Amino acid sequence: MTANVAFLGLGTMGYPMAGHLAKAGYHVTIYNRTQAKADNWVQEYNGTIALTPCDAVKEADIIFTCVGNDDDVREIYKGQQGILVTAKPGAILVDHTTASADVAREIADAAHAIGCDFLDAPVSGGEAGAINGCLTVMVGGNEAVFNKAKHAIAQYAKATTLMGETGYGQITKMANQLCIAGVLQGLSEAVTLAKAAGLDIHTMTEVLKHGAAGSWQLENRAQTMAVDSFDFGFAIDWMRKDLAICFDAAEKLNVELPLAKQVDAEYEKLQQRGFNRADTSILIKQFDK
Repeated sequence: MTANVAFLGLGTMGYPMAGHLAKAGYHVTIYNRTQAKADNWVQEYNGTIALTPCDAVKEADIIFTCVGNDDDVREIYKGQQGILVTAKPGAILVDHTTASADVAREIADAAHAIGCDFLDAPVSGGEAGAINGCLTVMVGGNEAVFNKAKHAIAQYAKATTLMGETGYGQITKMANQLCIAGVLQGLSEAVTLAKAAGLDIHTMTEVLKHGAAGSWQLENRAQTMAVDSFDFGFAIDWMRKDLAICFDAAEKLNVELPLAKQVDAEYEKLQQRGFNRADTSILIKQFDK
């Protein structure tokens, strides 16, 4: 690839995602708030470090961002040293942050005002999916723009789907997180019951995964939940951030989310017990006696 790309945000997800682009032959310029992580990245991959967002994107044809929340998205795009200060007309801006549909539309409008295009493109698949290059990417935006960007996105994705207009990628990610919350609540109850009865959790998983109860969470988390292992990357702090986005959107749409609110309340209790950085499958510990 001869295209110049920029990748801003080298967190748990962004670090390996940017790495896949470099390995695919793209010229990658990176920016990260923590300089040490950027230094580590360029030692591992071929690329260039920029010290500010606006410096990172000056020559980029496609600009990728993967940061924390709505405020981070606004700052990295619209701040005094933000992307929109120097992004060249015709550049495609791709935001992989899990954020609100409102901020996606806000940044899209600002990008269009300077002649750039924007795609909201949150991802699912966790740290392992990012490392292995098999993320699921749900995209909102213009189809022609999506078609220009999808080859680059494919370097770290197994499935990349245009869901509709700007904001629809984020709405799809909200649905994804709501499904995960519900599945984890059911799985927590199932594993708790099975353990209490003395059932072998490995055998149970092997049986259930072939039927209607089959899910990624069942296959990858039932057995680890049963042995109190909860260090798999996606912390409940981040899940609660995502659920708050869901609740805000649901309120605006006059939609009720009772199960998700129940799960969120349990996660809040677990945070109070010091489990902030444990992964979401720690939901099972709501049943500790």
